Amino acid sequence: MPKHAIVTDQAAPVGGPYSHAVVAGDTVYLAGAIPALPDGTRVTGTFAEQAHAAFRNLEAVARAAGSSLDQAVRVGVYLRDFADFAELNEIYPQYIKGDHLPVRTTLPVPLVGFDIEIDAVLYTA
Repeated sequence: MPKHAIVTDQAAPVGGPYSHAVVAGDTVYLAGAIPALPDGTRVTGTFAEQAHAAFRNLEAVARAAGSSLDQAVRVGVYLRDFADFAELNEIYPQYIKGDHLPVRTTLPVPLVGFDIEIDAVLYTA
């Protein structure tokens, strides 16, 4: 089965020449989601407000690909300030659920203009 790209107006627009997701067989690769609204307006404010917005975008892209975050096998979280790690861990289970949680990598990175970016890989078989 050939790969195909997913682009949705239910999530924030992508920030460059790439797709929201790519489906390749039973695997869905979700591009990094940032705290922005579907119209492109950036969500500013607290870390929690930004994190919820980013997760909602990731969730919308998963749905557009015919899946859900419950199918995540890998999640990558990128934080501007690693001091937000504990708060991330309080928010994370609201979006990533189930008995078989995915692996996760959380890294501090020099994000510009927002506090969090999240990507994921879903397995749909």
